[in-house]
Amino acid sequence: MEFGITFKGFVEPDRARYLVRAAEYAGFSHCWFYDSHILWRECYPAIAMCMEHTRDMHFGPLVTNPDVRDWSVAGSLFASLNKQSNGRLEIAVGRGDSSRRVMGKKPAPLSRVTEFVEKMKAMVRGEEVTYPECPEPVKFPWAVGHEMPAWIGAYGPLALKAAGEAADGVVLQIAEPSLCKWFTDQCLDAGKAAGRDMSKFRSMAAAPAYFGPMDKAIEATKWFPAMVGNHVADIVEKYGSESGLVPKSLTSYIEKRRGYDYSKHGQSDNPYLDFITPDIVESFCVLGEPEQHIAKIRELEAAGVTQFNIYLDSGEEEEIIARYGREVIPAFAGA
Repeated sequence: MEFGITFKGFVEPDRARYLVRAAEYAGFSHCWFYDSHILWRECYPAIAMCMEHTRDMHFGPLVTNPDVRDWSVAGSLFASLNKQSNGRLEIAVGRGDSSRRVMGKKPAPLSRVTEFVEKMKAMVRGEEVTYPECPEPVKFPWAVGHEMPAWIGAYGPLALKAAGEAADGVVLQIAEPSLCKWFTDQCLDAGKAAGRDMSKFRSMAAAPAYFGPMDKAIEATKWFPAMVGNHVADIVEKYGSESGLVPKSLTSYIEKRRGYDYSKHGQSDNPYLDFITPDIVESFCVLGEPEQHIAKIRELEAAGVTQFNIYLDSGEEEEIIARYGREVIPAFAGA
């Protein structure tokens, strides 16, 4: 099991440097940053900065999308960061939920997401690439052949299929083991049907973690199911709540959802939290005492999850990192 952390763009530089050093020392292998350039500061200067203060930790956007940067700019950015970090950049890609919608624009179609993944990996390898908006082929003569892992963020059946067919892993913004198994199995089945070797396919459960009494932990993390519900609402709109294509356990909790404020995306002061119940928060997050964290992560591992990624958005970041390093990560050493 790998362990990761995720920062939003409002983390101050001094604090980011401090926390990322602490996380690497504690045994975390990955650090991710939200990539939503209007809601938060541009994430790639922070990634470059943190790379200089770590030795082995991998970094990346969680998630970027195909439609906020020209593809040659994105490819050059990813290849440059890989070159200067000796291959420590990974990317996670989605359709562009907050970063597009906050501008009044629609997210990208999945076909564009998968093409972007393919072309970014090729550019970072140093291959010649063509893409729709560029009449001439693009090739970076300075790229040194890094093989950059790429993940796709997914919930719905078509996105899960795309992840299985085109990516190295899937990002699941949820830590409910049975749902993670349902999502991961769909990716694996799609990849195998496409003739891919899925033995090294990775599955990430990204969710908040919090220590302490359950009532306090639930209060600190109830913003998260609201963010998940925003994505689930899109799936229900596309497939219907009774289609059988999406588990009822995932769709039922949004029946009383009234809306979503993108200016408060992923924040505790989002005004649309009244439909969130304590059992949903406990189900979607990893909460309680260290033994409860270990038990739930073991369930996630059994469900096919290969990385648990903590959204550090709920306060007490130092304590969470330190206690994972002392009490949780060692339980998975060598696993």
